Parts: sequence; structure tokens; C-alpha cells
Amino acid sequence: MSKDKSAKIPTPQAVRGTQDMLGDFADRFAHVVDTFERVRRLYGYKRIEVPVIEPTAVFARSLGETTDVVSKEMYSFEDRGGESITLRPEFTAGIARAYITNGWQQYAPLKVATHGPLFRYERPQKGRYRQFHQLDAEVLGSDSPLADAELLAFADQLLKELGIAEGVTLTLNTLGDAASRDAWRAALVEHFEAHRGNLSEDSLARLDKNPLRILDSKDPKDRPIADSAPDIDAFLTSEAEDFFGAVTAGLDAAGVAWERNARLVRGLDYYRHTAFEFVTDRLGAQGTVLGGGRYDGLIEALGGPPTAAVGWAAGIERLAMLLAEPNDELLNVIMAVEDDLAIPAAQNIAASLRARGLSADMIATGSARKRYDKATKINAHVLMSLRWVGDKATVRTQSATNNDVVAKVTAILDDLGFR
Repeated sequence: MSKDKSAKIPTPQAVRGTQDMLGDFADRFAHVVDTFERVRRLYGYKRIEVPVIEPTAVFARSLGETTDVVSKEMYSFEDRGGESITLRPEFTAGIARAYITNGWQQYAPLKVATHGPLFRYERPQKGRYRQFHQLDAEVLGSDSPLADAELLAFADQLLKELGIAEGVTLTLNTLGDAASRDAWRAALVEHFEAHRGNLSEDSLARLDKNPLRILDSKDPKDRPIADSAPDIDAFLTSEAEDFFGAVTAGLDAAGVAWERNARLVRGLDYYRHTAFEFVTDRLGAQGTVLGGGRYDGLIEALGGPPTAAVGWAAGIERLAMLLAEPNDELLNVIMAVEDDLAIPAAQNIAASLRARGLSADMIATGSARKRYDKATKINAHVLMSLRWVGDKATVRTQSATNNDVVAKVTAILDDLGFR
């Protein structure tokens, strides 16, 4: 039976909620990562790598069995050995697991930073994907408010270095210590119970297990009840007040602007003291570009010793969307090789340029008379053409836009005997 040559082979499409990057946005993405790597070194944060897959229990324990992330959004599967494995939906739990299992307590306080892909099965929307990417910074093993202040200064400098700090506001709250939080939680439950009949279904579900989350409900039905709920300030112990005061004093000393948001919460019980978000209205409803807090009870919840810790995460895609201009890095040199006999000379020049830190590329295929025209369409600081004249290659610098690059190129050409 002959095959139908006219039948078209279907091309697999990208998985919904993932993205391919090329050109402008890929450059923006890389610029965010490069800037993060440079700034984290300024603050002495060590680079860390943790697995993309973890035992499901790592996230079920750290994020809470009843949260939407665990119950609806995690990519979990059973491997061939029968173990439940999950693609990481966030960094913090995996870093906490690594801190325990590798005995990194000996390095405390440990300042670490990482970036990479994360996975959540959720409805894709602007700035939100099923495979997305985050920057992450953590301080493990420090109960000092100075760690919180420095971590926030790190985040603030990152946004400034990216040129996106304008229109982004650091909002800050305290969740108090364990005693403060427990007293506040009890008062909130009493308040919400008195209005049970007027709460949304989602808030009713949260009332028993996660009542603090009702405070940041977006349902209009909940807002009057949430807005009239008691603030934590009335329940803060003197120790918690002192801690928050030290954090804000550290921010003021570092020149980091902040605003108090008494309704900013973290629902899980292991969160303590500082909670924060850098927010903007430039991304529509998805206003948070960087957020985090202190999670002094997490490592203990994962089976480790009681360990104070604080951290933040930021979406790389969201930060890239906020960049005012693409990270347009021109080539230093583009070469039009107008004669095939000059190709070896062009290869020699390109190797020498790259060895000395200058980027270079060449147009050496296609019609010889069109190579120069193609080269002129590529943005570069220096455009040179190579021809074979007599018994050797000759080089001409046709145009240049950067005197420093020109000087370096000229010196290299002189060394190679082309000028």
C-alpha cells in the first residue's frame, strides 16, 4: 500500500501556558537574570541550585494540604518506584529541605540566591504561566531583623538597577511573633464568625483553616467585613513591636522607601513577623512583582530543628515586562566577507576579537555581492568588509559608532598585520 505523500504530518504545539522566547523578550529575560546575579554578589548571597523535582511531601507540608497550590495547581505524578513526585511550584520549600538534608546549618546564617523554572497548573493570563520563572533570595538561620532589612534592600536595589523602581511601592506589614499571631487569629475568627452569613463561599472555607486569608479577599462581598476586622497592632507583644521597629529603622537607614499595609498577610502558620510585597499598577490586576516574608516555622514543619528564616521571590517574566526598553546589546563587529578567499582571514580576525572580549559575527554565505548589503542591516558598532586583493586579504572599516570599540579593533587588526 503506497503512502499518501500529500498527507501532512501534524506539528505538535507548545503546551498551553508555556512560551518560547526569541529576540526582544529573550533579551529582556536575560537582562533580568544578569542583573540579579550581579546584585546578589554585591550582597554576599551564595548561588544555590536545588532539584526541579521533589517528593510531594516537601510542598504538601510547606504550602499546606488545603491550599489551592497543593490541591489544584501542582504537577504531581507517581514515579516508577511508586513515590509521589512534584515539579516544584516554588523555591523556598526545596531550599529548606536542602538546608536540612545537607546539614547546611553549619553555615548559618546562610544567604543564598537562585533562579529558574517553576510549574503550576493554573489558568494562563498576563504575566502568569504554567511554566514560569522566578528569582529567589533567602536568609536561613538568622532571627535578626537586620536580615529582613538587608533582604529588602537587596530587592529594592535590584528593581532600581533594572530601571523599574518608579511606580513600584514596597508595602510592609508585621504578622508578629507566635503569641501575637495566635491572639490576632482568635480575634479574627470571632469577628468573621459574627458575619458568617455574609461571607463568600471561599471565605467560609478559609474561616476554619486559614482565616487570615480572608483579609486579602478580592470578593466585593467580603470587603466590608474584612475592612472592619481588627488590625494586628492591638495584639503585638513588645518583642514583636521591637522587631518590626528594627526592620523599618533598617530600611530608613538604607534609604528604602516603604508603606505600611496592615491588611497584608500570609495565611500559613509558620510565617512570622515581616511580610512584604513590591506592588505596581503597571501590570493590571497582577500587581505584585516581588514578595516574601519571614517563615520561622517552616524548617521545623519539614522535620528540621527550629530555624529562623526570611526570603523573597520575583517573577522574571513580570520584571521583564516592566523594563522600559529592551536590553539591546549591539555586536561589536559585523564582517562582510565579500570574497570566499578571505574567509580564513575573517575567521582569524573573529577568533582574535572574541578572545579579547569583543563580540563578532560575519556574513560569508550567499551571493558575494549581497553580503555587504546584508551586513549593513545588522546593528553593530563596527562594520568591516574583507576582500581578496592580489595574494592577500584586505580589510576596510566601513563605519563605526563607538570610539572605544574602534580603538580596540584597530589595535587587534594592527597586531594581525591587516592594517
